[in-house]
Amino acid sequence: MLKSRLAVAALGSVLAIAIAVTAAGTAAGGNKTHKASFTAALVSDIAGFNDNGFNKNQLKGLNEAAKKIGGTAVPLISHSASDYSPNFNTAIRKGAKVVVAAGYLLAPTMKIYSKKFPNVDFAITDDSYTDAGGGKNVEGLTYATQEGGCLVGILAAEEAKKMGGNTIGAVGGIKIPPVDSYIAGYKFCADKVVPGTKVLVQYSNDFAAADKCQTVGQNEIGQGAKVLFQVAGGCGLGALKAADDAKIWGIGVDADEYNDAKRILTSAIKKTDVGVYDAVTQAAAGKFQGGSDLLLNLKNNGVGVGRINPSVPKSWITLMNSYKAKIIAGTLKVPATLGK
Repeated sequence: MLKSRLAVAALGSVLAIAIAVTAAGTAAGGNKTHKASFTAALVSDIAGFNDNGFNKNQLKGLNEAAKKIGGTAVPLISHSASDYSPNFNTAIRKGAKVVVAAGYLLAPTMKIYSKKFPNVDFAITDDSYTDAGGGKNVEGLTYATQEGGCLVGILAAEEAKKMGGNTIGAVGGIKIPPVDSYIAGYKFCADKVVPGTKVLVQYSNDFAAADKCQTVGQNEIGQGAKVLFQVAGGCGLGALKAADDAKIWGIGVDADEYNDAKRILTSAIKKTDVGVYDAVTQAAAGKFQGGSDLLLNLKNNGVGVGRINPSVPKSWITLMNSYKAKIIAGTLKVPATLGK
């Protein structure tokens, strides 16, 4: 009888300890079905998140990734370059496990922080990981925008020819590689389909002020441009307005800008939301691709062409798609840099 009582008492003690351990584990986050929230931050460039495409789509990617992983999104707006460093500080202070820089201009700042915080993952849109620190905690989110630029350049050259001219324009924002890669592809393929096509290239030195791009666009129209390709984010909406006013054609950039002006031929699309989404979900799953670049191109549908105006003949679209097939197959190499 005594042995039975001792056995019951011992069993009771074991159960009590087990319940206590379980409760403690749950309180400390030990319940594996409710892991601690994963925080991801995105630092915009100076155009902010209302730029109609480049930054706005990255914010979309951040929010979609946070929803997917059940994490917390921390978007941080930069009104000037002086905001970059404070925004990175804020991201780190808020416990971000991955910090995404929204563009090439943020690389020098990211380089400082990626080295200072080796246990945090960093990703940068439109630049190689080597420029942003080069460490195993840095991933570049790069885009073969020259390929999309090529496709819209084909339609631009054909349109100029149809309108009785041979001149098209490109209105760039700041002269940096991600801008010039679009224009390089635009020039290359425009001249291939209509030899002798003249491409005017000017820069507003701004990504936000639409009036500056409108002035640049008007200058190119004055020099005979029949089509304007805006490669200047929110600023470029001014170039599209200049095209509208002159009753020529505009081409949008980054997002599908078909509804942002009356006379849009098409848009060269860059899916910056996909790059951010991939970087954040990778980091949350412990599969961050640091020390490498993620390349989004025509082959994986990371770049492309938006809605095409119904006035464009089917023969031009067929021609454009034949170039697309060659690029994907690797038989046509489109340059990513502008020649002298």
